[in-house]
Amino acid sequence: MSTLTPVTIVHHPELGRFEAIVEGLRCEADYQLSNGIMHLTHTGVPPALEGRGIAAQLVEAALTWARSQGLRVNPVCSYVAVYMRRHAEWQDLLPGTP
Repeated sequence: MSTLTPVTIVHHPELGRFEAIVEGLRCEADYQLSNGIMHLTHTGVPPALEGRGIAAQLVEAALTWARSQGLRVNPVCSYVAVYMRRHAEWQDLLPGTP
């Protein structure tokens, strides 16, 4: 990650999405809820915006919300899986953890 670009993230629960509009482009982290588990299914940042830490901020917002709601998190998206593996502070949200 080269430079962190702080972004304004909006949660759209009706869409199952955390979203940021950066330079007119939509960045997103999508999820589905089922039986107390948030399945993070997709993160997307347009190529022109990659390397700015936007995906990490979206995932952190989603994980923070999941924790506040008492949800477990299933990282279906490979980016989310790697993010959670690299950040031990979120691993307690994984299903099957005490």
